[in-house]
Amino acid sequence: MTRRICFLDYPPGCELKEAELAREFGVSRTPIRDAISRIKHLGLIETRNGVGTVVIALTPAQIRQVYEMRLHLATLIGPLSLTSVSERSAAPMSKLLDTAITLQKDFDPRAYVDINDQLQNLIADMIGNDLLRSFWLQTYYQAASTWYRVATHLKAEAAESLVQELKEMTEALAQSDMTAVGYVQRIHIGYGYARIEKFLTSDFFVPKQSGK
Repeated sequence: MTRRICFLDYPPGCELKEAELAREFGVSRTPIRDAISRIKHLGLIETRNGVGTVVIALTPAQIRQVYEMRLHLATLIGPLSLTSVSERSAAPMSKLLDTAITLQKDFDPRAYVDINDQLQNLIADMIGNDLLRSFWLQTYYQAASTWYRVATHLKAEAAESLVQELKEMTEALAQSDMTAVGYVQRIHIGYGYARIEKFLTSDFFVPKQSGK
C-alpha cells in the first residue's frame, strides 16, 4: 500500500477501506489493519471522524521539514554504517545504474520511482544503526509521492540526475566508502529539494483530491 501511495495510485483524498483492501490482496483484515497502522506512522494517511482512513498530502511546510531532516540524516550514514561494502550491495547498485541509463532514452515516471525505491532500500540495508535506518526509510517514503509528481514534469532532467547519482554511488561503493555514500546522498537530496522548491508555491503542486 505504501508503494501505491507513492505512485499516487491512492492519491490524496482516497479512502482506504479495510474490507476492500483485504479482498484485493487476498488476506484477512488483520494484516491490512497492521499495514494501515504502519503507514499512518509515516504521516501519509489519517483517520477522519465520519469518513474513515484517508490518504493525505504533505503541506509545503511539512515537505520542507522532511527534506531538511533527510539532509541531516545523510551525513550520519558514514559514522553509523558498515565499515565495508560487500558485493551483495555493490552489484545491485551497478545494475540500477544500467537500468537508469536505459531510462534516459525512454522515461517512465513509475520506473524512475521504482529505481529510487530500490536505491533507498539498498542504502537502508547498509546502515548499521537500526534507528537511523528506520528514520531514513520513513523520510524517504514521506518524500516519495512528492518527488514522483515533480519527476513526471521534469522527465529527462530527472533521469539525467538519477544516472549521475548512481554513478557516484557506484564509485563510492567501489571504494567501500560509506562516508562518501552519505555525502553523495546529501548532495543529490539537496538537488532534488531545490527542484521541488520551484513547485511548492505553484498551482502545479496543489494535489488533486480523490473521492475514491
